[in-house]
Amino acid sequence: MKKIAGLFAVLLICSVAVFAQEHHEAAPAGGHGVGGESHIPKHGPAPATHAAPAAKGEARPSYVDHAGHPDAPHVHSNGKWVGHDSGRDDANYHMDHPFEHGHFTGGFGRGHVWRLAGGGPDRFWFGGFYFGVAPYDLSYVSDWNWGGDEIVIYEDPDHPGWYLAYNVRLGTYVHVQYFGA
Repeated sequence: MKKIAGLFAVLLICSVAVFAQEHHEAAPAGGHGVGGESHIPKHGPAPATHAAPAAKGEARPSYVDHAGHPDAPHVHSNGKWVGHDSGRDDANYHMDHPFEHGHFTGGFGRGHVWRLAGGGPDRFWFGGFYFGVAPYDLSYVSDWNWGGDEIVIYEDPDHPGWYLAYNVRLGTYVHVQYFGA
């Protein structure tokens, strides 16, 4: 009887361990999944080629490229940065004095995940670094948690003075300006 009770206890412990594990949904075939802890882009977007720059104030494009994807700039699990294709001359991201507060030195890419510590779109912070969201991108951060979402910063190859803040939970990103430490 002790052997049966011992075997039952072992099975129970193993069952609990299996159900306690975190489960992430697999990305759909073709690498079009968006967001989630298992998906942090390896690198930022490549510079845009053959871009048709948007004029300041031009109507926003739709970013819903697959069923269930957000209508905001986002990154597919295959590394495609949807919405980062307007090129260097996009008037919505022109800055008269790029990097006027210096350059962000906290680290870029998937090895540097930061937890937002407060603020809002105009001025938010993490790790002693301060940023603000580009005015053109404000409508894309209405569902960000400014006191807890994890983000990753990438350099923007097309828009001098801007960085890209990728929200790990949502899989979306926006242009941000560095305000200093």
